[in-house]
Amino acid sequence: MLPSVAAVNTATRRVLAVAVGGLLLWLIIALQLFVNVDPLSVHRTDAVIMLGGAASERLPVARQFQADFHVPVLVISHTDTFGNREADEACNSAAFPNASVICFRPPDLDTRGEALAISHLVKANGWKSVTVVTSSYHLTRAGRLIGQCTTADVQMVASHPDLDLGQWLRRFVIETGGLIDASLRPECANQ
Repeated sequence: MLPSVAAVNTATRRVLAVAVGGLLLWLIIALQLFVNVDPLSVHRTDAVIMLGGAASERLPVARQFQADFHVPVLVISHTDTFGNREADEACNSAAFPNASVICFRPPDLDTRGEALAISHLVKANGWKSVTVVTSSYHLTRAGRLIGQCTTADVQMVASHPDLDLGQWLRRFVIETGGLIDASLRPECANQ
């Protein structure tokens, strides 16, 4: 016997309600993980590290934090990529050796590569604490990866991108996948 049209409609409505509810729950969680990420308090650390990409948004925040908290070292991810142009120019124009600016090229041009490079910098310089600046949508995943690679106190500070609704949704999807990946495949686990 075939199910009645009313039973099919009821089942369809239930499935749709669960799907919409799941989507709304994910959006609420994504807002908390990728938008509402500003720390309640921040403090001085041994170095300020700007992750690569979105340099026109991130570099001013890193420099302002360095100035406000009198942090002796600004560390810049030097990637030679389009979105990192301002940071790459700062590295290319700096005179080295320079005690107040360190530029590093991650072994891989992704957050995992940056986390590994940061762990080496922390060890080499004997830093006990660092402030990492990245875009708000990237803060949670980057913090998890970097925290997996170092025993230093890692303080995350967000820069805030000007994204439209579609760009935010895209970031939510990318960062949700990346956060799941960082949880399932911890970085620096074999070190």
